[in-house]
Amino acid sequence: MATTHANGATEDVKTVGYIGLGNAGYPLASTLSRAGYKLIVRDADDARTKNFATGHNNAIVASADDVQAFKDVDVLVTMLPNGEIVREVLLDSKTGLAKHLKDRAIIVDTSSSSPFHTRETAELLSGVNSTLTIIDSPITQAYQHALAKGDATLMVGCSNPVALEKVMPMLKTMGRHVHVMGELGAGHAMKTLNNYTSAASILGLCDALIAGQKFGLEPEKMVEVMNVGTGVNFSTKESFRTDGLTRRFQSGYQLSLLLKDMKIAKSVIEAMEVPSSLAGLIVDELSSADAIAGPGADHTQVIQGWEKKTGVQLKRSELPADA
Repeated sequence: MATTHANGATEDVKTVGYIGLGNAGYPLASTLSRAGYKLIVRDADDARTKNFATGHNNAIVASADDVQAFKDVDVLVTMLPNGEIVREVLLDSKTGLAKHLKDRAIIVDTSSSSPFHTRETAELLSGVNSTLTIIDSPITQAYQHALAKGDATLMVGCSNPVALEKVMPMLKTMGRHVHVMGELGAGHAMKTLNNYTSAASILGLCDALIAGQKFGLEPEKMVEVMNVGTGVNFSTKESFRTDGLTRRFQSGYQLSLLLKDMKIAKSVIEAMEVPSSLAGLIVDELSSADAIAGPGADHTQVIQGWEKKTGVQLKRSELPADA
């Protein structure tokens, strides 16, 4: 059993490779640094990587072309836009890291990926080094900025109990709530179905806000009522209250990523033979809104799709004091 030291790191896991320092990866990696893990970090944005290393004295920068940089890590964490990029980072014929990792290294993918794709990646990894283990551990949060406070929720899928025990202290450093959902892929399945439920509430909220304003209701007051009633959800409490209605559009989660996640959710729901048309409707509506909002749009800009369709622009609210 791993011995946990006062600084958080364990005898089994001392050095962690971390790839992907975006809006989620940066604060999650910071929790590991604060806990005393030695980090080797990489991001597509070189300036962001260097900034992280400057602010965390136990972090070392790995250049994009250095395939040997992670050869001694006990755990490699990926936080990337999708599973295709994760697979490329691990298994690309020229730059893939898997063949350079030491035996029994553990890969923890915290990205939002397809559970089916993750299982396929595991099979491909076994052909490179059968001692490697991949664990899916995507994240969600109950409130904005929870990641930076170590309050993330991790949904874990793992088919190797020994590896899971080894990384559990590290996972509990990154998140307050760590839920083991089942075998490999179960974490990614839970994440996509969590996001599916959230996206369904977003579509309902957009309908309600437009209809309510046309009827004569104030959107800001509508959200206030929902937040003390049965209509409460993450969007009413957090993202739409702080970034959608204020038109700040800086929630930190892109609309294109939400659309990607909903395509994954649709594939899971269809594969499980659930007779529902809702998944297809969500994907269609988000696709339309994404085209209207444009590249790089924040996910709260989804409302612009409804505004264009109806010719109604929601009244702008003031930024809440707690935002």
